[in-house]
Amino acid sequence: MNSEIELKLLKEIEELKGKVRLLEGKDENQIPTYQYSKIRDTELKKLFEIKQNLDKQIFFKWFNNQIEIDNSVEVFLNDLIAENESLVERYHEEDLKVYYIIPLLNKINFLNRDKEIRGFYELPMSYTTDKFILNGTVDFVVSEGLVESKKPYFFLQEFKRSEDYGNPRPQLLAELITAVELNDWKFIKGAYIIGGIWHFVILEKLELHKYQYFISQNFDSTKIEDLKAIYKNLLFVKNEIFTMIET
Repeated sequence: MNSEIELKLLKEIEELKGKVRLLEGKDENQIPTYQYSKIRDTELKKLFEIKQNLDKQIFFKWFNNQIEIDNSVEVFLNDLIAENESLVERYHEEDLKVYYIIPLLNKINFLNRDKEIRGFYELPMSYTTDKFILNGTVDFVVSEGLVESKKPYFFLQEFKRSEDYGNPRPQLLAELITAVELNDWKFIKGAYIIGGIWHFVILEKLELHKYQYFISQNFDSTKIEDLKAIYKNLLFVKNEIFTMIET
């Protein structure tokens, strides 16, 4: 009788363990899912062969563009700094986005109805293979399509320091990898933002699930010369995307 009770208890324990694994997403038959907003370097390296290339020459054409900005734009950028400089590092995520990032993106104006392209905020996106799933919502992406995103071209990953997830770089890289695979491209550009600091990023696909990425120097958006450079770099991306669509 005791052995029967023990066997029954062991069976119930195994059933409970199975339910717990399902709740935690650890079922052996379930494809593991990783969220963009939570992925870390260690997880990214489990999924892909990826490394940073320290050569910054790849940014030369991008950052040494011949774009000129007129006086009205410079006034706008100076006003943006004056209104937000003292609060940028204190803003919560939505404050930073609404007060500081969105006005800048609106000034760039990625919307073009004729070319059917615009910026999307909080866009759901997913990349599924037989070994893993990457999914979640991306902070901002410039994409072909007016009603719904059809082809993502450029990503911005906004970030506010938190206790659990302290690095926006792998989050952006996961999004860029998704776009490269969905678009069947070799290169894609993006940027991530920590408070007032911007980093621009280029991802290159070398072969299946093998990539290298390049990270630019810091751009401090609370300094007028850096903010002018950020503005021109974003405008360069806009012009590049529009040219790609035309050709």
